[in-house]
Amino acid sequence: MNPLGAHELMEVHEVLTNTIDGINQFQLYQPHCKDPELQNILQNQIIFMTNEYNSIVQIVRNKSSQQNFSTYRPLKNASPSFGTSGGTPEAPNSSINEMNDHDVASGMLGCLKASAALRMHAALECSDPELRNVVLQGAKNCAEQAYEVWQYMNQKGYYQVPVFQQNTAQAIINHYQPAGNQMNNQQT
Repeated sequence: MNPLGAHELMEVHEVLTNTIDGINQFQLYQPHCKDPELQNILQNQIIFMTNEYNSIVQIVRNKSSQQNFSTYRPLKNASPSFGTSGGTPEAPNSSINEMNDHDVASGMLGCLKASAALRMHAALECSDPELRNVVLQGAKNCAEQAYEVWQYMNQKGYYQVPVFQQNTAQAIINHYQPAGNQMNNQQT
Protein backbone atom coordinates (compact mmCIF):
# COMPACT_ATOMS: atom_id res chain seq x y z
CA MET A 1 0.00 0.00 0.00
CA ASN A 2 1.23 3.46 -0.86
CA PRO A 3 1.51 6.23 1.71
CA LEU A 4 -1.88 7.70 2.53
CA GLY A 5 -2.72 11.29 1.67
CA ALA A 6 -4.00 13.56 4.41
CA HIS A 7 -7.49 13.77 2.96
CA GLU A 8 -7.94 10.02 2.50
CA LEU A 9 -6.51 9.34 5.96
CA MET A 10 -9.08 11.71 7.46
CA GLU A 11 -11.84 9.95 5.48
CA VAL A 12 -10.66 6.54 6.77
CA HIS A 13 -10.61 8.06 10.26
CA GLU A 14 -14.29 8.99 9.73
CA VAL A 15 -15.12 5.48 8.45
CA LEU A 16 -13.44 3.83 11.44
CA THR A 17 -15.11 6.19 13.91
CA ASN A 18 -18.46 5.59 12.21
CA THR A 19 -17.91 1.83 12.46
CA ILE A 20 -17.15 2.07 16.18
CA ASP A 21 -20.28 4.18 16.66
CA GLY A 22 -22.37 1.65 14.71
CA ILE A 23 -21.09 -1.29 16.75
CA ASN A 24 -21.76 0.58 19.98
CA GLN A 25 -25.24 1.64 18.80
CA PHE A 26 -26.15 -1.91 17.83
CA GLN A 27 -24.93 -3.18 21.22
CA LEU A 28 -27.23 -0.65 22.90
CA TYR A 29 -30.16 -2.15 20.99
CA GLN A 30 -29.56 -5.71 22.20
CA PRO A 31 -31.57 -5.57 25.45
CA HIS A 32 -34.55 -4.04 23.61
CA CYS A 33 -34.66 -6.67 20.89
CA LYS A 34 -37.25 -9.39 21.56
CA ASP A 35 -37.83 -11.08 18.19
CA PRO A 36 -35.37 -14.01 17.76
CA GLU A 37 -35.08 -13.31 14.02
CA LEU A 38 -34.09 -9.69 14.66
CA GLN A 39 -31.77 -10.80 17.48
CA ASN A 40 -29.96 -13.06 14.99
CA ILE A 41 -29.66 -10.26 12.43
CA LEU A 42 -28.42 -7.84 15.09
CA GLN A 43 -25.84 -10.26 16.50
CA ASN A 44 -24.64 -11.32 13.05
CA GLN A 45 -24.21 -7.69 12.01
CA ILE A 46 -22.32 -6.76 15.19
CA ILE A 47 -19.89 -9.61 14.56
CA PHE A 48 -19.51 -8.64 10.89
CA MET A 49 -19.01 -4.95 11.69
CA THR A 50 -16.38 -5.80 14.31
CA ASN A 51 -14.48 -8.03 11.87
CA GLU A 52 -14.74 -5.38 9.16
CA TYR A 53 -13.40 -2.74 11.57
CA ASN A 54 -10.44 -4.96 12.47
CA SER A 55 -9.73 -5.64 8.78
CA ILE A 56 -9.68 -1.92 7.93
CA VAL A 57 -7.36 -1.21 10.87
CA GLN A 58 -4.99 -3.96 9.68
CA ILE A 59 -5.09 -2.74 6.07
CA VAL A 60 -4.37 0.86 7.08
CA ARG A 61 -1.51 -0.32 9.28
CA ASN A 62 -0.24 -2.18 6.19
CA LYS A 63 -0.30 -5.52 7.97
CA SER A 64 -2.62 -7.28 5.57
CA SER A 65 -4.17 -6.91 2.17
CA GLN A 66 -7.76 -6.45 1.11
CA GLN A 67 -7.93 -10.19 0.36
CA ASN A 68 -8.94 -10.65 4.01
CA PHE A 69 -11.82 -8.20 3.57
CA SER A 70 -15.21 -9.89 3.68
CA THR A 71 -18.41 -9.49 1.72
CA TYR A 72 -21.60 -9.34 3.79
CA ARG A 73 -23.98 -12.25 3.29
CA PRO A 74 -27.53 -11.77 4.64
CA LEU A 75 -28.94 -14.55 6.80
CA LYS A 76 -31.90 -14.89 4.42
CA ASN A 77 -33.57 -13.16 1.50
CA ALA A 78 -37.30 -12.52 1.25
CA SER A 79 -39.48 -11.18 -1.51
CA PRO A 80 -40.70 -7.66 -0.78
CA SER A 81 -44.31 -6.98 0.03
CA PHE A 82 -45.74 -4.00 -1.90
CA GLY A 83 -48.62 -1.72 -0.97
CA THR A 84 -49.76 -0.05 2.20
CA SER A 85 -52.25 -1.07 4.82
CA GLY A 86 -52.52 2.11 6.83
CA GLY A 87 -50.26 0.91 9.64
CA THR A 88 -50.12 2.37 13.10
CA PRO A 89 -49.29 6.00 13.76
CA GLU A 90 -45.75 6.67 14.96
CA ALA A 91 -44.39 9.06 17.56
CA PRO A 92 -41.21 9.24 19.62
CA ASN A 93 -41.13 7.02 22.70
CA SER A 94 -41.64 8.84 25.97
CA SER A 95 -39.23 6.46 27.72
CA ILE A 96 -36.41 4.09 26.82
CA ASN A 97 -38.56 1.34 28.31
CA GLU A 98 -40.97 1.68 25.37
CA MET A 99 -38.31 0.73 22.81
CA ASN A 100 -39.38 -2.31 20.78
CA ASP A 101 -38.30 -4.38 17.78
CA HIS A 102 -39.65 -1.79 15.34
CA ASP A 103 -37.52 0.90 17.00
CA VAL A 104 -34.45 -1.35 16.99
CA ALA A 105 -34.83 -2.27 13.31
CA SER A 106 -35.52 1.33 12.31
CA GLY A 107 -32.45 2.55 14.19
CA MET A 108 -30.31 -0.14 12.59
CA LEU A 109 -31.59 0.77 9.13
CA GLY A 110 -30.88 4.48 9.61
CA CYS A 111 -27.38 3.77 10.89
CA LEU A 112 -26.57 1.47 7.98
CA LYS A 113 -27.92 3.86 5.33
CA ALA A 114 -25.80 6.69 6.75
CA SER A 115 -22.75 4.42 6.94
CA ALA A 116 -23.14 3.34 3.30
CA ALA A 117 -23.27 6.97 2.17
CA LEU A 118 -20.28 7.94 4.34
CA ARG A 119 -18.19 5.09 2.95
CA MET A 120 -19.09 5.91 -0.65
CA HIS A 121 -18.05 9.51 -0.07
CA ALA A 122 -14.81 8.33 1.55
CA ALA A 123 -14.03 6.03 -1.40
CA LEU A 124 -14.19 9.03 -3.72
CA GLU A 125 -11.35 10.63 -1.74
CA CYS A 126 -9.00 7.62 -1.75
CA SER A 127 -5.91 7.77 -3.94
CA ASP A 128 -4.64 4.33 -2.91
CA PRO A 129 -6.42 1.73 -5.11
CA GLU A 130 -6.39 -1.02 -2.47
CA LEU A 131 -7.84 1.23 0.21
CA ARG A 132 -10.37 2.61 -2.26
CA ASN A 133 -11.58 -0.92 -3.06
CA VAL A 134 -11.86 -1.77 0.64
CA VAL A 135 -13.89 1.35 1.38
CA LEU A 136 -16.10 0.71 -1.69
CA GLN A 137 -16.71 -2.85 -0.51
CA GLY A 138 -17.54 -1.42 2.91
CA ALA A 139 -20.21 0.79 1.30
CA LYS A 140 -21.65 -2.24 -0.48
CA ASN A 141 -21.55 -4.26 2.75
CA CYS A 142 -23.51 -1.53 4.57
CA ALA A 143 -26.02 -1.47 1.71
CA GLU A 144 -26.45 -5.27 1.97
CA GLN A 145 -26.84 -5.06 5.75
CA ALA A 146 -29.40 -2.27 5.33
CA TYR A 147 -31.31 -4.32 2.79
CA GLU A 148 -31.39 -7.27 5.18
CA VAL A 149 -32.88 -5.07 7.92
CA TRP A 150 -35.28 -3.50 5.40
CA GLN A 151 -36.47 -6.97 4.35
CA TYR A 152 -37.11 -7.84 7.99
CA MET A 153 -39.03 -4.59 8.50
CA ASN A 154 -41.01 -5.07 5.30
CA GLN A 155 -42.01 -8.63 6.24
CA LYS A 156 -43.15 -7.45 9.70
CA GLY A 157 -45.16 -4.56 8.23
CA TYR A 158 -42.82 -1.95 9.77
CA TYR A 159 -41.69 -0.60 6.38
CA GLN A 160 -44.40 -0.51 3.76
CA VAL A 161 -43.76 0.13 0.08
CA PRO A 162 -46.39 2.40 -1.48
CA VAL A 163 -47.03 1.87 -5.18
CA PHE A 164 -48.51 4.07 -7.89
CA GLN A 165 -51.63 3.11 -9.78
CA GLN A 166 -50.63 1.10 -12.86
CA ASN A 167 -51.41 3.91 -15.34
CA THR A 168 -49.32 6.41 -13.34
CA ALA A 169 -46.40 4.02 -13.04
CA GLN A 170 -46.56 3.22 -16.75
CA ALA A 171 -46.67 6.92 -17.66
CA ILE A 172 -43.50 7.57 -15.66
CA ILE A 173 -41.73 4.54 -17.15
CA ASN A 174 -42.76 5.47 -20.71
CA HIS A 175 -41.54 9.05 -20.26
CA TYR A 176 -37.97 7.87 -20.91
CA GLN A 177 -36.98 6.44 -24.25
CA PRO A 178 -33.77 4.75 -25.43
CA ALA A 179 -31.18 6.99 -27.00
CA GLY A 180 -31.38 7.01 -30.78
CA ASN A 181 -28.76 6.21 -33.39
CA GLN A 182 -27.39 9.74 -33.07
CA MET A 183 -25.62 8.72 -29.84
CA ASN A 184 -24.21 5.55 -31.41
CA ASN A 185 -23.00 7.44 -34.51
CA GLN A 186 -21.17 10.05 -32.42
CA GLN A 187 -19.15 7.38 -30.63
CA THR A 188 -17.86 5.70 -33.78
